[in-house]
Amino acid sequence: MTVSISSALISTAYLATALWNIISKDDGFNNLGWLIYFVRGVIWISVAVSFLFVQKSKWIKIFISVWWISFSLLVSALNIELLLQTHNLPIFDILPWPVNILLLFCAFRNLTSSANQHSKDQGLSEPLLVSKAQKTQVGIGGASFFSKLTFSWINSLFSLGYSKLLTLEDIPSLVDEDEASLAYEKFAHAWESMVKEKSSKNLVLRALAKVYLKENVLIAICALLRTVSVVSLPLLLYAFVNYSNRSEDNRYEGVSILGRLVVCKVVESLSQRRWYFSSRRSGLRMRSALMVAVYQKQLKLSCVGRRRHSTGEIVNYIVVDAYRLGEFPWWFHSAWSLILQLFISIGVLFYVVGLGALPGLVPLVIFGALNVPFANVLQKCESEFMVAQDERLRLTSEVLNNMKIIKLQSWEERFKNLVETRRDNEFKWLTKGQTSKAYGTVMFWISPTIISSVIFLGCAYFGSAPLNASTIFTVLATLRSMGEPVTMIPGAISIMMQIKVSTERINTFLLDDELKNEVPTIVSHQTSDRGVVIQAGNFTWDTELTIPTLRDVNLEVALSGSIAYVSQTSWIQSGTIRDNILYGKPMDRERYQRAIKSCALDKDIDNFDHGDLTEIGQRGINMSGGQKQRIQLARAVYNDADIYLLDDPFSAVDAQTAAVLFNDCVMNALGKKTVILVTHQVEFLSEVDKILVMDGGRITQIGSYAELLTTGTAFEELVNAHRDSMTVLCPLSNESKGKPQNTDTHQVKESNKFYPTKHNSEGEISAIGLPGVQLTEEEEKETGDVGWRPFLDYIVVSRGYLYLSLGILAQIGFVIFQAAASYWLAVAIQIPNISSGLLIGAYAGISALSAVFVHLRSIYSLYLGLQASKSFFYGFTNAIFKAPMLFFDSTPVGRILTRVSSDLSVLDFDIPFSIGFVAAGSIEFLAAIGVIAFVTWEVLIVAILALIGVKYIQGYHLASAREIIRINGTTKAPIMNYAAETSLGVVTIRAFNMVDRFFKNYLKLVDTDAALFFVSNAATEWLILRIEALQNLTMLTSVFLLVLLPKGYVAPGLAGLSLSYALSITSTQVFLSRWYCNLSNYIISVERIKQFMCTPAEPSATIDDKRPPPSWPSEGRIEFQELKIRYRPNAPLVLKGITCICSEGTRVGVVGRTGSGKSTLISALFRLVEPAGGKILIDGLDICSIGLKDLRMKLSIIPQEPTLFKGSVRTNLDPLGLYTDEEMWKALEKCRLKATISSLPKKLHSSENYQTRILRMHSDNSSS
Repeated sequence: MTVSISSALISTAYLATALWNIISKDDGFNNLGWLIYFVRGVIWISVAVSFLFVQKSKWIKIFISVWWISFSLLVSALNIELLLQTHNLPIFDILPWPVNILLLFCAFRNLTSSANQHSKDQGLSEPLLVSKAQKTQVGIGGASFFSKLTFSWINSLFSLGYSKLLTLEDIPSLVDEDEASLAYEKFAHAWESMVKEKSSKNLVLRALAKVYLKENVLIAICALLRTVSVVSLPLLLYAFVNYSNRSEDNRYEGVSILGRLVVCKVVESLSQRRWYFSSRRSGLRMRSALMVAVYQKQLKLSCVGRRRHSTGEIVNYIVVDAYRLGEFPWWFHSAWSLILQLFISIGVLFYVVGLGALPGLVPLVIFGALNVPFANVLQKCESEFMVAQDERLRLTSEVLNNMKIIKLQSWEERFKNLVETRRDNEFKWLTKGQTSKAYGTVMFWISPTIISSVIFLGCAYFGSAPLNASTIFTVLATLRSMGEPVTMIPGAISIMMQIKVSTERINTFLLDDELKNEVPTIVSHQTSDRGVVIQAGNFTWDTELTIPTLRDVNLEVALSGSIAYVSQTSWIQSGTIRDNILYGKPMDRERYQRAIKSCALDKDIDNFDHGDLTEIGQRGINMSGGQKQRIQLARAVYNDADIYLLDDPFSAVDAQTAAVLFNDCVMNALGKKTVILVTHQVEFLSEVDKILVMDGGRITQIGSYAELLTTGTAFEELVNAHRDSMTVLCPLSNESKGKPQNTDTHQVKESNKFYPTKHNSEGEISAIGLPGVQLTEEEEKETGDVGWRPFLDYIVVSRGYLYLSLGILAQIGFVIFQAAASYWLAVAIQIPNISSGLLIGAYAGISALSAVFVHLRSIYSLYLGLQASKSFFYGFTNAIFKAPMLFFDSTPVGRILTRVSSDLSVLDFDIPFSIGFVAAGSIEFLAAIGVIAFVTWEVLIVAILALIGVKYIQGYHLASAREIIRINGTTKAPIMNYAAETSLGVVTIRAFNMVDRFFKNYLKLVDTDAALFFVSNAATEWLILRIEALQNLTMLTSVFLLVLLPKGYVAPGLAGLSLSYALSITSTQVFLSRWYCNLSNYIISVERIKQFMCTPAEPSATIDDKRPPPSWPSEGRIEFQELKIRYRPNAPLVLKGITCICSEGTRVGVVGRTGSGKSTLISALFRLVEPAGGKILIDGLDICSIGLKDLRMKLSIIPQEPTLFKGSVRTNLDPLGLYTDEEMWKALEKCRLKATISSLPKKLHSSENYQTRILRMHSDNSSS
């Protein structure tokens, strides 16, 4: 209260003195001495009033306290400076000084009490406050104009994030105009109109321009305002240095310049923040529209189109190309506004120095012309890099989806080398592109030096302007404003080239062949008994083939109503069993139970810990083939369709289960439905109404079972062949009953029987792990502040200590020489009779040295980035290929692909330059503060306080922003997984008419990802706006001090030097803060990649001192001794103490009901899962004592599910290249494929689509 009253009294005294000066002086307002007293009076009034608001809220208290500290320290510094110079102090400066001291103590007391109160709030009230915040949280939708302008609408989220770790549920949802559905609807409308025009140009770019032109015009206005305000700053510097050069003391002019400077900085700050945020918001809408367009296109893609675009490539269009398009508006407006800024800056140069600027245009044009070949080189590198990246990601996706067969065949090294070869090609273009940028840095940094030197020479030659402080520092400030375009335009060109390539790739995909979206006419039973009539129909998967797949089909089938489809290869979604059966339909408990029971799933579900809520891994990895097929069948039954198309649904189940499914499901549950059953199991055909016999792509016979048997044709031969095979097998089994066994296969003790667990499937991983734990867990992510650990990981893994140190030293050298060149100009112009040649020559020489150092910095950053990319990629690839099968069973492929696509891309491009920019910004900022303080040391008080404020705001911001980025890192993988799953199951989706449901689910995933991106951008702009405000105070304080100091106290050259650095201090701090935040976000990619690099490895491929003999196994005797298998520690046993012997040379059948553990036993032989107890001996050698490669190379397997890799017949038969063509043809002949492959144009080297029988040839090319 005392300080408040004292402040009011002091303000009254100052205002009274100002009024007295106006009244008593004859010149009244023309003498501006009264203005100083008036301003001081207003300041002291505001101090007195601030006491009324200091207890309003924590943030107001902190803000007012920081203001009091700044004000008191600045006043004290000025008083001390005046005492040291004049040894005298006016009465009006002595009286307020004690009040300033008291104000300082009050401020520190307020800050201390705020800190204590915050700790109490965190300790006592956090849970209650958090729960309320979650309910009242609002986004931009309900924000006022001022809140949107200052981004205050995100304050509630920051407050919540500062009190607890944010979760996905805390993030505000998107407003309607930002949702993917609306974005796609607008884009689709524009796209259709463009397609109708049949233009050959880039339709994607034209459609986006048509939709988003209006909002980008408003963004362009903001960019224009920002550009004009930036270019105006050198003119204000010119006016201020001229003011400093004058002998008369006209402070009104100084204050006027200061006022104009304030207006310029406010306009620059608000317009730039709005431009950045709105352009990324517009980019978000474009990104969402294209992501949805690609997904919608894959739902309609024809077979021909699908052959041209693999699942991996489609995912790449979504997560790489569409994401890159999201940055298009920002880079587009940056490009044109920077070019405009460059040209306006040239105009400013002509205004200041006249004809002297004309020679400077020559090097400017030369450097501009050099951009053309430079851009062409970058475009070629970017295009080739993206092609190579596509190829690597396609192969990586294929490898990850087929990792089981790769491990079973011990092909890890071969496929790892293939992936690394693709990466080497990709890395070659990455190196070329990044090296081009690094060498281009010399040109871009040396150009301002050459241009300024030529301009100074032009001034000296033409005499168009004197080489004094105002001319020199205005030219330097103008060239500094040209420095941003010079630096950023190459990056903008590079990004625009990438965007051009991305739009062309998406454009090609969207224009590819698709199925006709024709709605079939549904004919009811009442109007017709023939639903489908096919007359001489020819059908083909590929329109380019001359011979159709189906030929001369004549068929009449009574089809009408809805359709359900069961594919031969089961397609299961990630999710629960219930979700897969319901398939988007509402729960009808009675119908649901009937479907489960008719498909023989009731016992399986009862035995799962989580029942029908048991989570199915990606591609149904934790279910047996039979279980997946029965879930598929249950999905169709529950769908209650009119027509059922069953494509060999019994192929993956045992004979007993097949009989149950046929009787309970096909004959009973679907008894009143139309069922078309494709099967090779002829034992069921006697029960069907009509049989179609096919051979060579033609329907050869149609009739009932009895009719076809009497015709003596191919069908009778098929039935007789089946009957003969059963007759051959039955006597063998009957003979064995009466004879002693010759093998040890059945020598099993009663106490050590094969007890298959009733809980587990025969699949690769137990559906029951730890009680209450599902197979696919939520993706791991770091939480809280992990400090410098990820950055240190980046340096340690890449071994980049030397490059980092040299890069920092090079940057320090660059800043020192830059400052030295400016200081030389400031001092040299004060030297009488100095020659222009010496002035300009010394400046040019020092600046040229600085360009060498910045080039070295770029080179070292390049080497650091390339080495890190290489180290992380090879470390990650090694870890993935050495990971146990359990890792792939429980980890969705999308999580891995995200790390080798977007996260690796961040390591390739973003992190190296971010580190360089953060180092550069830090050093340049400290240098700027040093130069300003060298001229007016008092500014250090405000600068230090501003730095403290910036540090606090950054910490407050990062608490939320870090978690937002981490959560965002987990929202991209579900999009990839969903798109990949859809691509694999698109036929089933279409058949069930579920396209709309999948489309809506995908929209939700896109919106979730977009909401985090949106909030993250808003958070960044919130931070930058406040940092700009704080650093603008430092800049304005510097200018204000120069206005207040007596004339002649600071030389004009030093005043120009100080002001030129002061004008750049805000942009330098913003640059530093932005790239620091970017680096903090980018470094999360290091966290994510390092997380998988630490995956526990499976046992060694080879053990040097335990290599088996080359002839092993010479006999093939297999012994199981008390074998116990569990998939996870502390999980129930899957195999419980198996003991049996399989003698050499025998054929052993492993039989059992679906889910009995047959596949688990096979997996144990290959050590896909390590025994929990007991041993497996092959020829007396414990297989766990040797390396995995030594074991698996000696075994061979025909997997339950067929697997073909993209490539030729030869590479599929023999990926390791171990066998001759002759051996290949023998294997083909045994599998009855020799004629088929011989008919192909390139025979073994053909790369067409093959029948799945090719897979059987793996075993013929391996030893037994």
